[in-house]
Amino acid sequence: MDNYAKLWLEYSPKGKNKDCKLLKNIVFGGTASDRIIENAKKELTLGLKGMLDITPVITVNFDEAAGKKPEQTALSSGKEILDSEEYTVFIKDESLCISSKSSTGILYGAFDILRTVASEKDVETVYADDKTVRPSNPLRMLNHWDNMDGSIERGYSGKSFFYENNEIVINERTVDYARLIASVGINAVVINNVNVKQAASYMITDRYFAKLAELGEIFAGYGIGLYLSLNYASTIEIGGMDSADPLDEGVKAWWKEKMAEVFKKIPTLKGFLVKADSEGRPGPFTYGRTQADGANMLADIAKEHNALIIWRCFVYNCRQDWRDKKTDRARAGYDNFMPMDGDYHDNVILQIKNGPMDFQIREPISPLFGGLKKTNQMLEVQIAQEYTGQQIDLCYLIPMFKEILEFKTYCNGGTKTSDLSDKECSDGTVTGSEGWSDIEDIGGNGSVKPDSCDTVADIISGKTFNSRFSGIAAVTNTGNDFNWTGDYLAGANLFGFGRLAFSTGLSSGEIAEEFIRMTISNDRDVVDTIKDILLPSRAIYEKYTCPLGIGWMVKPNTHYGCSVDGYEYDRWGTYHRADHLGLGVDRTDKGTGYALQYNEPNASVYNSPEKCPDELVLFFHHLPYTHVLHSGKTVIQHIYDSHFEGYAEAEQLAAKWETLRDKIDKDIFDNVSERFTRQLYNAREWRDQVNTYFHRISGIEDEKGREIY
Repeated sequence: MDNYAKLWLEYSPKGKNKDCKLLKNIVFGGTASDRIIENAKKELTLGLKGMLDITPVITVNFDEAAGKKPEQTALSSGKEILDSEEYTVFIKDESLCISSKSSTGILYGAFDILRTVASEKDVETVYADDKTVRPSNPLRMLNHWDNMDGSIERGYSGKSFFYENNEIVINERTVDYARLIASVGINAVVINNVNVKQAASYMITDRYFAKLAELGEIFAGYGIGLYLSLNYASTIEIGGMDSADPLDEGVKAWWKEKMAEVFKKIPTLKGFLVKADSEGRPGPFTYGRTQADGANMLADIAKEHNALIIWRCFVYNCRQDWRDKKTDRARAGYDNFMPMDGDYHDNVILQIKNGPMDFQIREPISPLFGGLKKTNQMLEVQIAQEYTGQQIDLCYLIPMFKEILEFKTYCNGGTKTSDLSDKECSDGTVTGSEGWSDIEDIGGNGSVKPDSCDTVADIISGKTFNSRFSGIAAVTNTGNDFNWTGDYLAGANLFGFGRLAFSTGLSSGEIAEEFIRMTISNDRDVVDTIKDILLPSRAIYEKYTCPLGIGWMVKPNTHYGCSVDGYEYDRWGTYHRADHLGLGVDRTDKGTGYALQYNEPNASVYNSPEKCPDELVLFFHHLPYTHVLHSGKTVIQHIYDSHFEGYAEAEQLAAKWETLRDKIDKDIFDNVSERFTRQLYNAREWRDQVNTYFHRISGIEDEKGREIY
């Protein structure tokens, strides 16, 4: 038995498509044969043999001209990435054919076929009409917060499989990891924690070059770009200098020499991720410089090596006085980065967290999306569940990510498609020579009206502002546990992020069904039951934890479990401001002013307690417990009801899982059952602690007379 699961690449026997002749002859067309093509052939051979006992004859039939690869002289833009990774699967002369401009596109087409077979869909029907899929986002990245001692910051699935005792580990699991993430369309990985310290600072030295080069080659064989998190103060920490000032000529010279060495020794390296001036990390603010000064200094040097600098926007004052009601952590991203819109060089991407705070179960979308108009942007989400259950409590995050992507920023002020000559909206086509595409984005963002090109999905795809580089990244949830993600069902977030990043138009239900069919079972009853468990799980977790967008009522440091005042008098700027009359943070024009960072009409909606959506009302407003919500309930009654409902619905999830006891693999069943036992304990604590706290502080009884302690 293997010492880890293969998840959706298990390739166990399937009943459907056994007699499909098309799968016996497969043709790759349109690109040269290389290591990616060889891996695509291996994957199809392994998968079809395991699932259908078919050994396909695979022919590589490429255009000689297309096969010649000129020396790269410039960075490929986001549009060029999408052009090359688009693929078509079609039927011709009793063969199944995959066509693409690149070998990576061929690989994605191979995984498309394997996904079809594993999900027991009819191959002849799926590919009866040519199926062309164009990725929705140029960069589709996983960020590992792995440390070189083997620990993982906010890791809930065991230790790192990249590092042990400050050494890089490369083995069969490394290859299988590359296979897993490539199969869902991930094309970039940052392999080390954004908080770069100790041994990790030396990843750009001879100490680790050989192993990183080897790892980069493995990734490249699956179309995955290798990125490193960079210590901004490397000139001091490993260079022996006394400054990291980005405008210092000596600092620039050091980086120029260092990057020349790094890119020579790690030929597949695609760039760096940088966390600067954040939570104690050094940065350009130390020297009175701007974030753009710091990013551009590195980017200008990296550009000589066709590389990117991804600069995180998680910059805020982490030493706030809780007595100070004007300083607002939520404002920090916008305040720090909007004034420099247009100052960043074209190989810099700003990586922006989905919300202005930090991966809460509910918070508004960062106003930087729709604010920035002249800067490359990337969305950052978290599948590691730091604040959403830590892979103990079930929380299927794809519905949340869909909400984020579909959020309308109004960055074009309601401009109609006819006025956007060279841009393509989410589900439209484009005219003009400089646009993104001249075909329908079949795999793309089909859920938003093509009238303004203003959703988060439109922006990070590069379409709204014709950005040169853009995309989406997730803080990943993997570790060296047998099943990679601690909880088997947490694997749906890893699988789902990749599928959604590649094909944003997929629904949460479609992605969940694919995951279940490929990883657990194709039995209709099993599929339906697990979908019924996954799809409402985020809403249920929200109900029994933090009400109405308030967030943060978690145990300090661990961030798991309830502690209503855990961060209330701390330095982190994460307050609920509850007193005997009400709770919430005033972020209106009469408070911190955060609501006004949005474009209209969002600013006016958030600024008004009468217009603000219930689910965010306490994020933007300090309200009396007796304030009546849109639902017709008072704030305090909503708190009571949602927490009782959340616990009861969590019990229902566990009961539904119990019905699968004899229908699925015992190891999977037992693993998830154990997690539900822990979840129910946690949910009960949340219910009783939150309700008791607000009952005692408000003195208002539950209308339904339920037991509150």
